[in-house]
Amino acid sequence: MVRLITRTLDMCATEAAESLLRSEETFSACLARINTIVLEPLLQAESHEQKGKDNLKLLLLLNDRFHALWDLTEENHRTLKEKFSISPSLCLQDLYILWKGDLFLSIYIQYFVTFANCVVVQGFDQAAKNKSEFWKTHKTALKQFLADFTSETSIPVALHTVLHKPLRDHVQQYALILTRLSEAIGKCPDQELVASVAKQYAKLQSFISQVLDEACLTKALWKSLGNKLTGNNCQSFDLKLVWVDGSGSEKPDPENRHALHIVTPEEVFFLSAKELQMKAVWQWKLNQAVRQALNGKRDFPLWGEAGEGSEPPFHRCFKYVFRAEGRFKNAAYEGEWYWGKPHGKGTLKWPDGRNHVGDFKEGLEHGFGICLIPLISEDKYDCYKCHWCEGKMRGYGICEYGNEMVYKGYFNDNLRQGFGILENPSAEQPFKYTGQWDNDKKNGYGVWDDKDRGERYIGIWQDDHRHGQGIVVTQSGVCYQRTFHVDKMVGSGILLLEDDSVYEGHFTRDLTFVGKGKLTFSNGFTLEGTFSNKSSQGLQTQGILNTSGDQQDASITKVQLGLDEFLVEKRWQGIYDQFLDFLHSGCKEEMEESFTGFHIQTSKELRKSQEYLFCQRGPEDVSGKIEDVLEELVQHQELESLQCYLQKAFKSSLHPLGKLLKALTFAFQATYSGIGANKHLLNMAQEEVKYYAKKIWEFYQGLLHLALEQKGQPLAKTEDGEKSDLNAYGVILPLILPCFYPELFMLYMLYHEKEDDLYCQGIVDLSLFPDVKLLEFLDVQKHLWPLKDLTLTTNQRHSLIKDKCFLSATECLQKLITTVDPREKLEILQKTYEEIESTVSRVVERDYKLPMDDLLPLLMYVVSRARIQHLGAEIHLIRDLMDPTNEGGMYDFLLTALESCYEHIQKDMRLHQRESWYVSRDP
Repeated sequence: MVRLITRTLDMCATEAAESLLRSEETFSACLARINTIVLEPLLQAESHEQKGKDNLKLLLLLNDRFHALWDLTEENHRTLKEKFSISPSLCLQDLYILWKGDLFLSIYIQYFVTFANCVVVQGFDQAAKNKSEFWKTHKTALKQFLADFTSETSIPVALHTVLHKPLRDHVQQYALILTRLSEAIGKCPDQELVASVAKQYAKLQSFISQVLDEACLTKALWKSLGNKLTGNNCQSFDLKLVWVDGSGSEKPDPENRHALHIVTPEEVFFLSAKELQMKAVWQWKLNQAVRQALNGKRDFPLWGEAGEGSEPPFHRCFKYVFRAEGRFKNAAYEGEWYWGKPHGKGTLKWPDGRNHVGDFKEGLEHGFGICLIPLISEDKYDCYKCHWCEGKMRGYGICEYGNEMVYKGYFNDNLRQGFGILENPSAEQPFKYTGQWDNDKKNGYGVWDDKDRGERYIGIWQDDHRHGQGIVVTQSGVCYQRTFHVDKMVGSGILLLEDDSVYEGHFTRDLTFVGKGKLTFSNGFTLEGTFSNKSSQGLQTQGILNTSGDQQDASITKVQLGLDEFLVEKRWQGIYDQFLDFLHSGCKEEMEESFTGFHIQTSKELRKSQEYLFCQRGPEDVSGKIEDVLEELVQHQELESLQCYLQKAFKSSLHPLGKLLKALTFAFQATYSGIGANKHLLNMAQEEVKYYAKKIWEFYQGLLHLALEQKGQPLAKTEDGEKSDLNAYGVILPLILPCFYPELFMLYMLYHEKEDDLYCQGIVDLSLFPDVKLLEFLDVQKHLWPLKDLTLTTNQRHSLIKDKCFLSATECLQKLITTVDPREKLEILQKTYEEIESTVSRVVERDYKLPMDDLLPLLMYVVSRARIQHLGAEIHLIRDLMDPTNEGGMYDFLLTALESCYEHIQKDMRLHQRESWYVSRDP
């Protein structure tokens, strides 16, 4: 049975192949005659015609398509002939029109599309009018040849016929051969394939008819409009960038419901139809043409299943050069479009070298983008990597100027506005400005580092000038506060010298005393009068020297600057404003980096953060999404849970509060690190850190309020000022302090340097004592001495043992320097107290609660053995930054006891006293 079916298929295939071989032979000969008598002379004649260059290009393309079709026919004919020479019987696999149907269809479609274009532009009419001598002599032979195909005497019509009719008839022959084959083989596995390919050739016939009909109608349309189109009124539009009414239209003409709304990149107009049915036809036709242009090929067939009912996409990707007057004139845009405007990702390039790569919305730069602006005088660029809004820079960005300066900060309407950092790292004039900007100039509170002079200015600016109150800190440790007017010092000021001398009065920028003033020396002496400085005679003064003071007042030597001049609420307002705007915007995710992007400090990070915003994020990154942030805020309202959550949030560069903290850290370091580490700025820095905690708590409350509002839950009660401060200092401050601790603790160390030096001297002296002698010296009651804890060798005595008593308490207190959190430092202090009490209880063999009289000498012993450096700085930092709720409690009591030990050691322990005491007591 199988053999019978195979034999039948082979017989049918052989019969079809024989018909196809005869047809291809005849058709190939016909194509050869057309090429020799029509195409070659036509192209030769057109090549001599100077006015027909465009027409020649089109005819050359038609010639290329013709030869491609001819080559395919020849190849098919040759292949069939070779197969018959090998075997008289063929199978279905030997029929190229069947197995290479797509290739045949594609080549015929290309030919007839090009032929239709020749018809539309009246290419054959122009060719027939050729006036060259060659064409005239060839016309007679051409007419004789054309007479075999058509009775038409008109050469244009005859050319039109001879260049399409034989080819069209041959397609019909293909379809006929395959249809007969499909019917002959009956029901078999290959019958469906043969029928499908036959159907495709039938569709090709329909396609050819439709293309030719459209071409003739379009040609007639252009002829009818020929006399009406005058001057420069004729304008062409690329169909790929044409949008037609439909569901994507924005504002159709309300007065004419028969009008079609047509949108192109630079033109918007209406086409009016006489009736709705005609409007629908035109709309369908235009959309079809747009869709075909976008697909790069004609529908196959033009009408039917493939193209029926489908509209071209409103989102497209294409390149266009703007020509109309405006900011985009002559610029080439390549990227995504929507409804006639750049919308999405794209690149905009101007002929002068400017270019913008980034996000667009409704025809304008909107979102993150990178803009390059060439400098006219040099081969360098200003590079803006910034957020844009409606065509202008707005939000956070990084600008790398061609002169090597770099700005990192906020913009508004293309101008630097709000908080920002401008730095010039070049070797010639290195500087760095961190502070407020307004209208592209330094305005408000800011910090300027002049690395050439080794100075830092902290104060008020106006229009790029130091103007108002300001503090200048120098690398040598000198610090002064003055009033500035357009960069010049005016009035009197206070000058704090590195040897703790203080001058109040007038002085120059190079710190020369001039005019009236008062100089207070470190020993307490004062000199008040009029100062002058002559180059040959040095500093001179006429006044009164007061030597009655025996020591300088600490309120003078440790005077604190900037507290009244720079209110903490007015510092870094640009950082707070950005976060506040983010809250007011509803914390939209696409705006997050624009408002709170200051955690990003390099161009590479900036690009990565933008990619992060638009990528699929894994579960490990969930906490960075604003929706998840708001959800988690609602879930973590209990104090313990909230502290754990905020700790993670502050460490995250993705969380809004983490980004805010990062920006504040930059501001703090710019002020108080390096040159800014000056003891006269301690209170200013401490006040600033506390205010950071207060503002962060406020912003946390704002985020929580928004989260509850979006979930429709009851809003939390508004806190009064006192409760809000307690939460800020109790919850936020310990969590953010590690970010500011290095700079802040350095200021505490400098402020308490002299006291700590005395304390260290006392510790050194006390360390000479063995444990028993030190306990006796400190008046610790003998029944509290932990001698039982001492393990002696045969040659040892109790009086010679050192650093063994109260060892657990000593080791516990030494942990004080291992944490930055005042709360944890207080816990360590309490644990130390508990260790002392536990040791004493073990010695007396009962629970023993230490009274103050017993605690102080024991604590002094532990402190002396712990040998903590900078204990004064530690104590004062704890006192200044501890949770207010701990005041008056056990922590406060223990801290007071530690302060008493510190003061007693630094003031009363004198080496000569201890030495004389030790010599008199020791045999």
